[in-house]
Amino acid sequence: MKTHKICMLGTGLIGTFYTMTLHNLRGRDRVHAIYSRSQERADKFAKEWGIPNTYTNLDAAIRDPEVNVVVIGLPNNQHLEAVRLCAAAGKAILCTKPLGRTAAEAKEMLEIVEKAGIFHGYLEDLAYTPKTLKSLASVKNGALGRILWARSREAHPGPHSDWFWDKEMAGGGAIVDLGCHCIEIARNFIGKEVRPLEVMCWAATQVKPIDAEDSAIGLVKYANGAIGQFEVSWNYRGGMDLRDEVAGTEGNIRLDHFLRTGFELFTSVGLGGYVAEKAESETGWLFPVGDEVHELGYPNMFVDMFNAMENGSSPMESFYDGYVVNAIIDACYKSAKTKQWEPVQLEVWRGSNDIDESQVFESYDEEHYLIKTEILPDERKKIILKHKTSGELSQKVIDKAK
Repeated sequence: MKTHKICMLGTGLIGTFYTMTLHNLRGRDRVHAIYSRSQERADKFAKEWGIPNTYTNLDAAIRDPEVNVVVIGLPNNQHLEAVRLCAAAGKAILCTKPLGRTAAEAKEMLEIVEKAGIFHGYLEDLAYTPKTLKSLASVKNGALGRILWARSREAHPGPHSDWFWDKEMAGGGAIVDLGCHCIEIARNFIGKEVRPLEVMCWAATQVKPIDAEDSAIGLVKYANGAIGQFEVSWNYRGGMDLRDEVAGTEGNIRLDHFLRTGFELFTSVGLGGYVAEKAESETGWLFPVGDEVHELGYPNMFVDMFNAMENGSSPMESFYDGYVVNAIIDACYKSAKTKQWEPVQLEVWRGSNDIDESQVFESYDEEHYLIKTEILPDERKKIILKHKTSGELSQKVIDKAK
């Protein structure tokens, strides 16, 4: 198996999480070069993680002759430039979320990598959490029947670096920062081959003195009638709230990834250090995370990326997925302004073009549809029916003995 030598672009929180994961994952894949705008920061990072080469010049870092994979962990406004440089150098690219600030930027990046014929992966870690992957397997096996609704929530007290708060650098606020996670999680559950049609979104700046939105709620309607729902906020106090729900005709799933994972600790004197990402305090009731990078999906994500790279296949999340997410986000921002449903403009669509919202009703007998079956407190069974021809609603109660 091939050993990958990686250039990490960025020494912030995401660069740290990525490097931590890579150096503890498969063993043979190592960060060989680190780029930072600050030589001091680059040197410190390299010493901490045993990285031999440091750079403050972006192009030079990418062109390191021993590097074959570049991981982009830079602010959003630098993604396009980094992709151009990687393509010119013929290096495989793994880019953090969101792919671009807009669908236009993301589409240009997609075109660049496909024209260059280089491997490209979209680092959407929350689509790779252990619980999410197991849930996706259940959904694909039909455990929930036809998926009707997928809801994803991410909320915390706000990003860790100043550039996130700059609308121009980031491309927006909480929607582009957090909504990209939620939208892609819902796409996976509903089915990536199903076209997103239109969006209704509310967004506001409720608390923070910034130009971008710090809270938003959105609905994404899909061609099969399913709804993807997201809730994002930079105003949530007490840590990072990551939750997903999926509902189908035959069942549902509820996931809690971070605040309520079964590890709760109370301390009056303090934990004495880092608790978990976005934690606001080290005293009182705390919610540490046993293996943070694992719970956030980083190991599964990088395993998928490198396995796909070696097998000559596409990873679960590619630049194309990042482009679709950006297109949905563009529609969200437009809807937040117009207060109307807005279409998702996809200049490149590689899924199904079928629009199928047909309703499939369950029959109770030849004359009736089954609406609902319920067990009463006395253990009798109540059945709600609708006549197929007249539309008349009725009910029948069946004794426990029967």
